[in-house]
Amino acid sequence: MEKFLRVLRGAGEPMEIYTEIAAVLADIATFPDRLEPIVAAASALPDPDLERLRFALVRLQVYADIHRYENIEQTQWMKYVAQVLERLIFGSLMMEAESAAGE
Repeated sequence: MEKFLRVLRGAGEPMEIYTEIAAVLADIATFPDRLEPIVAAASALPDPDLERLRFALVRLQVYADIHRYENIEQTQWMKYVAQVLERLIFGSLMMEAESAAGE
């Protein structure tokens, strides 16, 4: 779980919501149950923190792409969680064009 928190945090300060997301990444089977609480927590964040959260989700996607061949199953989960949360919270993917072009 510590690796996931590091990726989410990047060079910035940790946010409480990162712990919830890292817990999902550590046990993907919990994602359906934790989806609503994560989205609800995100909706309560002020705009600067929302922006940090969005970049944390983008960092997860980039990390998953870079490390995709080290652990294919885990990186697919990481990318899936990040993309589902980004779509639900923000309505679209920041890297959607790049994602479509790369596949």
